[in-house]
Amino acid sequence: MTEAGAMNERMRALLFFNGVALIALAVLIGWTWFFALLGRIVLWPLPIDIAVTIPDDGRAWRMAHMEGITQGLMLMALGLGGRFMVLTARQFAWFFWSALVTAWLFTVPTIFNALFGTRGLAFGGGPFKPGTANDVIYLFGWPPVVAVHIMLGLALYGLWRHMKISRQAR
Repeated sequence: MTEAGAMNERMRALLFFNGVALIALAVLIGWTWFFALLGRIVLWPLPIDIAVTIPDDGRAWRMAHMEGITQGLMLMALGLGGRFMVLTARQFAWFFWSALVTAWLFTVPTIFNALFGTRGLAFGGGPFKPGTANDVIYLFGWPPVVAVHIMLGLALYGLWRHMKISRQAR
C-alpha cells in the first residue's frame, strides 16, 4: 500500500487557484446578471450604452452567481485544509479530481440554465421547461452528484485519519 501523508503543496495550490477562478467567474456572472436586469450595458460615467438582449430570470442568475461563489470558497477551503487530511497519493488524486468536477460542474451548467431558461433538474423537464438544452444540462449534473460524495467521503476519512494520528502523537 502507498504511504499515507498530507496533501502536497501543488495540489493544495491548484485547488485554491480553481477556487479563485470560480470566484472570478462568479463576478462575471454578476455583471451579466446586472446587464440582463438593465437590458443594456451601461457603465456611467463611461460613454458606454449598448442595448443587449440577455435572458433576465433573476432566480437563475442568482443561482449561477451563488454557485460560483460557494463552489469557489469550497475549493479554497479544501486547498487550505488539505494539510489536515491523511490519505494515500491515489486517494488524494481521487479527492482532487472529484473536488474539481464537483465545483465546476455544479457551477457552469447553472449559467446555461440562466441563458436557456431551463432548470436541468429532470430529464424531459419534469415540471419545468423541457427541451434539448434542459436534457443536456441534466446529464451534466450526474458527474458532480457522484463526485461530491467521493470528495466528501475522502475528506472525512482523511480528516479522521489526521485526528487519529495527531491524538496518538500527544
